[in-house]
Amino acid sequence: MLAQMTQKQKNLLLRVVASAVMMVVLALLPLKDYPLLRFGLFLIPYLTAGHDILRKAFKGIMNRQVFDENFLMAVATIGAMILGEYTESVAVMVFYQVGELFQSYAVGRSRRNISALMDIRPDYANIEEDGQILQVDPDEVETGTVILIQPGEKVPIDAVVTEGTSTVDTAALTGESLPRTVREGDELLSGSINGAGLLKARTTREFDESTASKILELVENASSRKARSEQFITRFARVYTPAVCAAALALALLGPLGTMLIGGQPSTAALWGDWIYRALTFLVISCPCAIVVSVPLSFFGGLGGASSRGILIKGSNFMETLSRVDTVVLDKTGTITKGNFEVTGIHHSRIGETRLLELAALAEMHSGHPIAGSLRRAREAAGAYDADPSRVRNVKEISGKGVVAEVLDAAGGADTSDAAPIWHTVAVGNSRLMEELGIEAVPCHSTGTIVHVAVDGAYEGHIVIADEIKPGVKDALRDLQAAGVSRIVMLTGDLRQTAEAVAAEVGIRELRAELLPGDKVTEVERLLGEQKKGRTLAFVGDGINDAPVLSRADLGIAMGALGSDAAIEAADVVLMDDDPRGIARAVQIARRCIRIVYENIVFAIGVKLVCLLLGALGIANMWLAIFADVGVMVLCVLNAVRTLRA
Repeated sequence: MLAQMTQKQKNLLLRVVASAVMMVVLALLPLKDYPLLRFGLFLIPYLTAGHDILRKAFKGIMNRQVFDENFLMAVATIGAMILGEYTESVAVMVFYQVGELFQSYAVGRSRRNISALMDIRPDYANIEEDGQILQVDPDEVETGTVILIQPGEKVPIDAVVTEGTSTVDTAALTGESLPRTVREGDELLSGSINGAGLLKARTTREFDESTASKILELVENASSRKARSEQFITRFARVYTPAVCAAALALALLGPLGTMLIGGQPSTAALWGDWIYRALTFLVISCPCAIVVSVPLSFFGGLGGASSRGILIKGSNFMETLSRVDTVVLDKTGTITKGNFEVTGIHHSRIGETRLLELAALAEMHSGHPIAGSLRRAREAAGAYDADPSRVRNVKEISGKGVVAEVLDAAGGADTSDAAPIWHTVAVGNSRLMEELGIEAVPCHSTGTIVHVAVDGAYEGHIVIADEIKPGVKDALRDLQAAGVSRIVMLTGDLRQTAEAVAAEVGIRELRAELLPGDKVTEVERLLGEQKKGRTLAFVGDGINDAPVLSRADLGIAMGALGSDAAIEAADVVLMDDDPRGIARAVQIARRCIRIVYENIVFAIGVKLVCLLLGALGIANMWLAIFADVGVMVLCVLNAVRTLRA
């Protein structure tokens, strides 16, 4: 523990130990017959321990921000010194500083968790110029620049490997301990660390838009989004502190006056001293440090602990929302399945499988949808593929249905002098697209996504594309149910037959299929209307096409979406790896964090109310007051530190 302390914390520890030793020694010395000497000697450990508290209290008074814990400690301890309770006065300062030391150390541990993530920020990028390697600021590197990443260096900017093979450590980004092998054509995320091989890579973004920058911005802004519990504590402290000061003043003045009127006792210094001592004890007990410190610390620790597991929660308000999740809605593609579509069959083709595949791939040439990518890969694998962009024109994309484009027939090329170019109208999409175009599609009974193809208004066959279910999905759903999620729903644009097959395999009972992008928003709104009061709905998607739904749900969770701008912008929680078990892990972390927050609130307020009553009745002395204040704060801080262990 000592090795992890900052120099400031070590200095505070030294002051606390020195003050405590002096206090014990002075308490044992026979100094009662020398009141001035005793006062002067006790003043040394008092100021050693609490000079900074007195200074902060004075600054607060000067800045018209009087009522805080420093003011309460200053008034209570100065009052105790005036009454001659020197040992108690020094003890209050010493134990209060012990609590501050625990708080500072706990916050430091939380910050180190966040700092480990902050270390992903690269200091430089290597570029080759005139045969020499130059180190430049990552901000100065333009998109498309070839950079060199040497063994052991951080990847400075998102890039694609152009030369070399190596392993990269993505632990700081995803929490995944196993390194990932990369080679030519693979994507590199900024903030990951290169292993033993030299890599050349072409940047795909500017530094400000890279993964590392977006994550750092997200984490830095997280603490500014406060949960309702934190906002309540802030408002509570503003009202509570002046109220207890007024109550202590009333106790000091009205207590002896009431005793004289009701009990018939004369006004004596002992009577007034007894009630003033009760009032000072009341002030020490009333200090709200335990609540004011432990609640934000619990959230801060929870955010830090989650980030160490590859879960970025954008603020403690979202942590609170996540803890109340009762319904989880999952998008199928990219969440339950890998999204790595592969062509598994071509049926009812009248123009030949290769030609059908080529026309479909050309029509989808400019689409970024995973299905389009699978068509292009399948055509390339089948043989020679002329992917000339000039062979495609008048592309019309119909949302949720498919694409219609004019494709140049390779047999009648545009450059052929003795034949006019032949353009075909090619429609590629689902059965709804065929219906819209008035073309009768042949149904398919295979499991997977069915892509129908029509050429010049005539149906020419369909292509079966299958997706692979992610490993760990069944475990993730079981963990979600164990965490208290009572309803799990799958949404997809696929045919019901395909959706039911996937749902049955992973164990989802409730699904909605054949949905357009807009239908997903409508469906989520319907599910929101069915939610129980006080419970929330989370939508989980890959963040590429799900931004509207991520924004509409009570809580948006984007998974495996580090490279997706839409995910980081629209989602409230970002899972930095592609493991669906992270969904349940995020819910468990949030619920544990909120449970610890409520434990601290109930414990701190409960103990203080009991001790305040005992103090007002004169049963509790200054030593019990020290426990009620510092002891409770230390216990709450230690409890809050548990949130770091995600």
